[in-house]
Amino acid sequence: MTAVRVLIVDDDELMRAGLRAILGTDDTINVIAEAGDGRDAVQAVRLHAPDVVLMDVRMPAMDGVAATRAVLEEAGQARVLILTTFEDDEYVFGALAAGASGFVLKRIRPEDLMAAIHAVAAGDSLLSPSVTRKVIERAAREGAPPDPALVRRLQLLTPRERDVLALIGHGLSNGEIAAKLVVEESTVKTHVKRILAKLHLRDRVQAVVLAYETGLVHPGGRDRPSRPPAKNAP
Repeated sequence: MTAVRVLIVDDDELMRAGLRAILGTDDTINVIAEAGDGRDAVQAVRLHAPDVVLMDVRMPAMDGVAATRAVLEEAGQARVLILTTFEDDEYVFGALAAGASGFVLKRIRPEDLMAAIHAVAAGDSLLSPSVTRKVIERAAREGAPPDPALVRRLQLLTPRERDVLALIGHGLSNGEIAAKLVVEESTVKTHVKRILAKLHLRDRVQAVVLAYETGLVHPGGRDRPSRPPAKNAP
């Protein structure tokens, strides 16, 4: 197995040392470089071409949101995994919208951190209902009205794909979506792939962001119907 090449980005030198020590216990993860701020991270991506960038959000010079956007413009094949304290972190939604593939808490268990890195490297995204949904719902409550241009993009989807996108927005896994819609999980995976392709989305995280930005999913569960009501509906 080829080791996952990881770039650690954090302005706290002690945090970087701790992360390097933790990740060094996994033979399938190779920490190839470190950076102390977003600008250095972009340069390190150019030099080292990491598979995964483990990105802090609150940093001098260039924060994690701007760095995420710049890194993905520089190296679209890289995956960004955000490090956050969550409770007092206002940057997470912006990082997800910028293209991050997910985020983990700085108090995460070492084995879970390593699993997260492998998941992101494999093309998956991290959507923990207990964390991600809270962040996105908070941002949605504070955000602007849905962008009409984004709403029009939803017309590219079939009614069933809109159903699936709404359930993704609520943080459901493929298995949970399959159970709710009474279909095979493989069918859900096909729907997800088509949704990402039609909407030109990088991954499942961006699908969640879009679901909220378009108003397809609302905080509190009052979602827009995926199908128009029948003409004779009351």
